[in-house]
Amino acid sequence: MAARLHTDWDPGTYNRFRGLRLRPALDLLRALPPLPDGPVVDLGCGNGAAGPALAALGRQVTGIDASPAMLAEAEATGVYAALHRMDIADWVADGAAPALIFCNAVLHWLPGHDLLIPRLVAMLAPGGTLAVQVPHQNNAPSHRVWLSLAEEMFPGRVDPDQGPAVLRPAEYHRLLSALGELSLWETEYYQQLDACADGHPVRRFTETTFARPILAALDGDEQARLIAAYEAVMDKVYPAAADGTVLFPFRRMFFTLTV
Repeated sequence: MAARLHTDWDPGTYNRFRGLRLRPALDLLRALPPLPDGPVVDLGCGNGAAGPALAALGRQVTGIDASPAMLAEAEATGVYAALHRMDIADWVADGAAPALIFCNAVLHWLPGHDLLIPRLVAMLAPGGTLAVQVPHQNNAPSHRVWLSLAEEMFPGRVDPDQGPAVLRPAEYHRLLSALGELSLWETEYYQQLDACADGHPVRRFTETTFARPILAALDGDEQARLIAAYEAVMDKVYPAAADGTVLFPFRRMFFTLTV
């Protein structure tokens, strides 16, 4: 997780939807081509949820993340040969060139993909792969409403460019296709969110990731007002079933780039 956010990640709230967040990582792993010799880098490893699956590749796995709380959980998995605390934008391969740089749900927190991604690709071993998965949900009500309500209720307080940034698929294709063998796709997951006693399930899902920088710009009373307004909209857009569960479509973009 990127260090540019001003508060540390909360593993407890993030883990509430651990299984739903892990599935795209496993889908990305299943799409990997054969790898050459070399280590694996879990860039933005977070709490290490993907670590055991990466270790099953039979390679030395190193985790890079900026969050002390998340790194503590990653260390507890026992599968990482090394863990380093740093802003992932500053990471440089040290030692053997990686066979795989694995970026699960993290690059959208970093700007300048036109420079960042070619820099990562240049660190790979010959035949190595950069594997990326990012949420592609910014235009959905679950994400768009956070920003529109914040601007309506607290004009100028929230920077709309501070949150996740994802290029359009055609832009990634233009940027990456000349760098190696590119596979680019999207998947929309129809996630069933469990009922939450402490708020609308979609609010609880998004406030731990997308809404973090939005809420961080407000004081406690303002946060409560924004959350109440957001939940009122979510009740209509993503209505709960009789048992309190919510069907939540969530789109993610993937690509693998092999050099």
